[in-house]
Amino acid sequence: MKSNTSLSGLLKKMCCCGSKSSQAGRIRVYVGQCSNVLSKFELEAYYLNHPLFEALLKLSGEELGYSYEGPLRISCEIDLFKYLLDLLEKRNPLAHYMELQDLISKFYSSR
Repeated sequence: MKSNTSLSGLLKKMCCCGSKSSQAGRIRVYVGQCSNVLSKFELEAYYLNHPLFEALLKLSGEELGYSYEGPLRISCEIDLFKYLLDLLEKRNPLAHYMELQDLISKFYSSR
């Protein structure tokens, strides 16, 4: 398993010179479990520092590898990612106290 150094290197690459976005302070990410079906999201770059995003990035790094060319990709269900974004955009306090497994459980129980 790679260390967090690889994860922080990936984040630095993406924020500094990777995915270009149309607005400063925003980053483009592609989300999906299947490489044939990806959704593009443009979000606030500071979201990448949130522990739940870091956990998703770590899982994606383990699955996809930490070193690759191209835009930042998060391997998870698109609806789960939208659920997380909704919590963060609404500044829902739950998002600050959840572990990734809690987020996943809450998402599936709300369906």
